[in-house]
Amino acid sequence: MAEFLATPFGTFLLIMLQALGIIAFVMLSLLFLVYGDRKIWAAVQMRRGPNVVGPWGLLQSVADALKYIVKEIVVPAGSDKFVFFLAPMLSFVLAILAWAVIPFDQGWVLADINVAILFVFAISSLEVYGVIMGGWASNSKYPFLGSLRSAAQMISYEVSLGLIIIGIIISTGSMNFSAIVAAQDGAYGLFNWYWLPHLPMVVLFFVSALAETNRPPFDLPEAESELVAGFMVEYSSTPYLLFMAGEYIAIFLMCALISLLFFGGWLSPIPGLADGWWWMVAKMWVFFFMFAMVKAIVPRYRYDQLMRIGWKVFLPMSLAWVVIVAFLAKYQVLDGAWARWTVGG
Repeated sequence: MAEFLATPFGTFLLIMLQALGIIAFVMLSLLFLVYGDRKIWAAVQMRRGPNVVGPWGLLQSVADALKYIVKEIVVPAGSDKFVFFLAPMLSFVLAILAWAVIPFDQGWVLADINVAILFVFAISSLEVYGVIMGGWASNSKYPFLGSLRSAAQMISYEVSLGLIIIGIIISTGSMNFSAIVAAQDGAYGLFNWYWLPHLPMVVLFFVSALAETNRPPFDLPEAESELVAGFMVEYSSTPYLLFMAGEYIAIFLMCALISLLFFGGWLSPIPGLADGWWWMVAKMWVFFFMFAMVKAIVPRYRYDQLMRIGWKVFLPMSLAWVVIVAFLAKYQVLDGAWARWTVGG
């Protein structure tokens, strides 16, 4: 077997199987993310939520997906049909593609590249094109305006996300996710993780992730109760499903990034307990629970408030934090808490 895997075809087959494994994990998680999302909202509002299809309603997401698939695909007259169908496929594929560099355990990663953070940001910046293309190709002013608002929002908060991550890169001296997790390993468990030295930025990163993925209270480009899905308003059936699936996958990716960058990835929070992939998955689910709770309890912002927070609050704070971390790392304050590259990171 080892000799077969060393051949070009064996290597190709192994990579394909690994890629399929990641896709299967993400797609199965997607079903339960939607289910968990709806159950959490129902609990906050003292409702029962999905409870009919399957045991405890666990198959409700499958039923919803089948409903979308069998519905008629309606294409607006005058739309650019090629771009109209390309947009949701682009959004879905790019959302999946970013998972290629996400490690779940030591060595459990499809592509362990040294510029993994740059890869994720390159993919996430391209996702804006799917939104713009979907709004423009619909040949309707409402989705076009929704796509412009969404693109402005996503670009605005990507700046803050990038600057916050620069602080992590300065502390670690690497853009590799495995190296970032290794830099957070230590004898004090969760107190060695980056959430503590980078504490102000954890909150900013979480809120920016909400805005980047169009989650409430920053879902103004979609705002289903007012805009009927914004840039996706002309979409139905499978294309609409691809847009929504891509959005939830991007949300789960943000949960993975928060876990890796600030909360130790697959590291155990308690010294002495074994590290493993289960810690990574558990942390991702905890942060998704927080995403769902924000949607259930926080009222929606106005668009001018959203943009003002992004450009006048988050951008100056994240930029200042880069400068502060650079000085703290340079002079190894608190025994190198912000300079893990000097202590084995």
